[in-house]
Parts: sequence; C-alpha cells; structure tokens
Amino acid sequence: MDAEAPIVGAKSTPAALRASRVRFTILAMLFIVTTINYADRATVSIAGSAMQKDLGMNAVALGYIFSAFGWSYVIAQLPGGWLLDKFGSRRVYGASILIWSIFTFMQGTIGFLAGGAAVAAVFALRFLVGVAEAPAFPANSRIVAAWFPANERGTASAIFNSAQYAATVIFAPLMAWVVHSFGWHEVFIVMGVLGIAMAIAWRIFVRDPKEHPRVNQAEIEYIEAGGGLVDIDRSGAARRQGPNLAYVKQLLKNRMLMGIYIAQYCINALTYFFITWFPIYLVQARGMSILKAGFVASVPAVCGFLGGILGGIISDWLLSRGASLSVARKVPIVLGMLLSMSMVICNYVDAQAVVVAVMALAFFGKGLGALGWAVNSDTAPKQIAGLSGALMNTFGNLSSITTPIAVGYIVGHTGSFNGALVFVGLHGLIACVCYLFLVGKIQRVELKLES
Repeated sequence: MDAEAPIVGAKSTPAALRASRVRFTILAMLFIVTTINYADRATVSIAGSAMQKDLGMNAVALGYIFSAFGWSYVIAQLPGGWLLDKFGSRRVYGASILIWSIFTFMQGTIGFLAGGAAVAAVFALRFLVGVAEAPAFPANSRIVAAWFPANERGTASAIFNSAQYAATVIFAPLMAWVVHSFGWHEVFIVMGVLGIAMAIAWRIFVRDPKEHPRVNQAEIEYIEAGGGLVDIDRSGAARRQGPNLAYVKQLLKNRMLMGIYIAQYCINALTYFFITWFPIYLVQARGMSILKAGFVASVPAVCGFLGGILGGIISDWLLSRGASLSVARKVPIVLGMLLSMSMVICNYVDAQAVVVAVMALAFFGKGLGALGWAVNSDTAPKQIAGLSGALMNTFGNLSSITTPIAVGYIVGHTGSFNGALVFVGLHGLIACVCYLFLVGKIQRVELKLES
C-alpha cells in the first residue's frame, strides 16, 4: 500500500496528506532478522544432547560451549555500538547478519574433526558468531528510535524483542526434526543458508527514514512530532570521532541507567536458560526424546511471544491513558518478572504436562516484562544511541556467560536441575527490585558533549 506514496519532499497533495506506513515494513524486517538471530543462538541447545554424546562432553564442558557465544558477544558490544553510531544501522547490521550466518554455516562442517579438536572448533566458531551478532540488538533499538514515535515505541520494541520466542516456536521443532532425521551438523548448515538469504533481503528492503523510497513527508512529520529520531544516522558526535570512554563513564554514573542495566542482566538470565539448557532439561530431567523436547519447547515459547507482545501493548496503552512513562514501562516489567519466578514450582511436580504449563507461565511472565529495549529507546542520549544500547546489552549479556556455566556446574555437581531453577528464578526478583527501588523516573539522558 506504500508503493504509490509520494517520497519525502513531494508537494502537498491529497495523497501526501495520508501518512505512509513504511515503519511497519521496517519493523517486520527487524522481527524476521531477530527471529533468525535467536534461532542461530539456539542451534547448540537443540543439537546439544547429540553433540554431547558424539563428542564425549560432560555437562560442564557443554556449559562452556553454550557460553562461548556470550564471551565474545559481551566483549564486542561497545565496539559494535560505536560502529553503529559511526557508520549507521543499515550498513553495520547488514554486514553483521551476513558474517554471523557464515560462521553458523561453518559449524556444520566440522565433521572431519573429533574429540577435543571438534570441541575447540565449535567453541571458536560460537565465539565468532558472538562477535558478529554484537551490533544486532543495539541496532534494533536504534532503528526503532528512528522510525517510531514514543507512543508506538513500546509495542514496536516488544514486537522485535518477542522474536526470541518466535524463534523457538518456529525453529525448535524444525531443528529437532533435522537433528533426528539427518544429524546435528545439518542444523547449522540450514540456519546458515537462511541467514545469508536474510542478509540479501535486508540490503534490498531497509533504509533510513529520510532515504526510504516509499516513505512520504506526512509519515516523517508524524514520527518527528512524536519524538522519533529520524536524523539519527545523519548527524551526531559519534560520527565525527572515535570511541569516547568519557561518554561511557557518563552513562555508568547515571543511577537510572545502572538500574536498567542490572535488571537487563537478570531478564536475560531467564532468556539464556530457556535458549540453552531448557531443551536439555526436558530430555535429561523429564525423560523426553529430543524430537519431543523440540516440539514441547515451543509451548512456553508461544506464551513468551504472547507475553512479549502484550507487555508492549499494555505499556503503550497506559501511556495513551495519561500514565507517566515510568509507570507505563515499570508496571508490565514488575508483573512479568514476578510471574517468571513461578518456574521454581517445577521442582515440586512430576507430571510432564504440569511442568510444561508452569514453564509456559514463567516464560509468559518473562515476555511480559521484557521491555528493556523500549526503555533504552526512551532513555538513550540521542547522540550515542548505539553506544548506549551496546552498554545495556553488555550488562544484559554477561548472563549469556554466567547462566550457562552456573547451570552446568549446578547440574554437574548435584546431578539435578532443582538448584538451577532456583538460581534462574531469583533473577526475576532482583529485576523487580531494580525497577522499583533503583531506576526512579524514566527519562532521556542528556549527554554532556566535549568541545
């Protein structure tokens, strides 16, 4: 419906008065890319049991394999954020998609290796995937800040963030079937090819707001009037200089941002349990086959997806009804994190159906409360939106290192997942405390620029 919309700069005509809706096409692209992003992260969890048996790994070694992505992902966050501010979201994100997909594909080619060499190769390639994926979520937040006004930003952020659940719904059964029918190597090959195709589509369909051939002036004006940063890639201090640690120091000294960052760590700890150990929990603790676990894992993911969308809708609805930005963002986050703690109940039930239902409730809560990226779009200094998002993602994804390893040690030393569920569930409580008592008023940070 946007094909005939006049481009920016067209004369005012009746057609020009009707705002185009290109921003929703951009949001659809963010959703699809993020779905593939999380599916690529989850490949090892689906292939994990077969890999563990084939390569002779114990639970601790598998935990380290799971964490390989996290180490590099965290290390590369700040450089990735600076690259976004320096060269723009479209260029950097497009290159990121292509490179991580190539490294994913390469994980399926290590069949000629065995034992320690194979483990080392998987670790190294997972490490490189983490480097390549580092700009992804800061870019998502940056693009939403550019394309959406504040009153649509919560829902838009919730939609791209909910892609992590869609990844499990769509790809967990597919990847489980591939492992069951062909072997674990083929999972990486299939996902790598899909990612390379997505990199091509990104190049074709995504542009900056004022450069998109299908956007009209009315839509640009609507976005700008609502606080959208439509010129985010056309100006800014970061485009004229290298990384500035003084800006990072300013962000770290801000109490509101530190509360958001710590809470993001806790929220992501829940995420990384579900995309790493959860399928293995179903196989080893609940006696399911890998094929069944792949399909069962999609049930909580559907609930997480619904919770994620609902959290954004509730937040934007509260905002439209006159609630402050702080109330509109905090209410879904706190309620969701309290619900996520319900996973501990699984330690006291035996029926598989009840376990799945409880995990579905916990995952719904996690989705409901996963509004960290909307909050980042609301608070990031406009001059360094990429760097600010990268810093939040650095904190958030420290849990991609700690959670898989901690769960591996707990399971390895106790022979049970009970302690692991308590460990993961407590992160929901800490996130609540952060938003209730540390964050305070949610507002955009004003950066003190150096002359």
